[in-house]
Amino acid sequence: MSVKVRAYRHSEDFARVGDFLIATYVPGEKSANWLQPRWEYMHYTYDLKEPDLRRFGIWEDSGDIVGVAHIEDRFGTVYFEIHPDFTQLKLEMLEYAETHLSAELSNGRRHIRAFISDIDSEFEAVAGSRGYRQDANSPEYSSQSAMVDPFPQIILQEGFHLKSLEDDNDLSKVNRVLYRGFNHPGEVPADLIEFRKRVQSAPNFRKDLNIVVESPEGEFVSYAGMWYEKVNRVAYVEPVATDPDYRFMGLGKAAVLEGLRRCKTLGASVAFVGSGQTFYEAIGFHRVFAHYPWIRYF
Repeated sequence: MSVKVRAYRHSEDFARVGDFLIATYVPGEKSANWLQPRWEYMHYTYDLKEPDLRRFGIWEDSGDIVGVAHIEDRFGTVYFEIHPDFTQLKLEMLEYAETHLSAELSNGRRHIRAFISDIDSEFEAVAGSRGYRQDANSPEYSSQSAMVDPFPQIILQEGFHLKSLEDDNDLSKVNRVLYRGFNHPGEVPADLIEFRKRVQSAPNFRKDLNIVVESPEGEFVSYAGMWYEKVNRVAYVEPVATDPDYRFMGLGKAAVLEGLRRCKTLGASVAFVGSGQTFYEAIGFHRVFAHYPWIRYF
């Protein structure tokens, strides 16, 4: 075994890392790596430039990817994707992240928040041995739901309608519900429409799996994005947002359920969401594990 590390090259590695995440998915409740849709969504959502991407680390054995160290939207917050047969790389990957992916504070010191799954006691021990301390107050939860039979009934209040973006991809309405749904203040910036187009250009974005609730006045007031990874028959929920004026009406639940129903029709056997909110518990999700940040200043 001769494992080598090198810098990430986006044009050739983006799809390869996605395939690696698909190949290392573990059914059940033990898959600590990211799901492929999160990797794809990250690249089409956050404004990562080529110099930023080149700081990611790729570990290869005989040309096959066996590990990835990367950020999501900011330096200093780091994630690790590791092949289960190469767990001995954890220390090396953490050291790489300290050198290439950490962030500098205003006082000149550097810091890193390394997200480690709570089902990976080995990696927790490695981090602890290097002076990292777990922040127990800021977990990233992963929740799971089986595709049950019969599928839950989808209920909407009178006058509201479910649509997919395949039916109606009015980008100004999409922009409005996602802007307001994530609690941004003020008027909805029209220039964000170009950003919405970029997200929709992702290779596996499917308009038929992105569901909106239309109000009686014709506005989109709730949105549920859905991704389907067909190899492992996995649905992934991202993003979900409801206009503040239309919350607590069951609209978000209806949109999510419709997206899940469509994924089930395609063959999905399980769905995941990167959240532990009670909103998802009420739909049928349950927490399976959490990634906690382990923090070090140096």
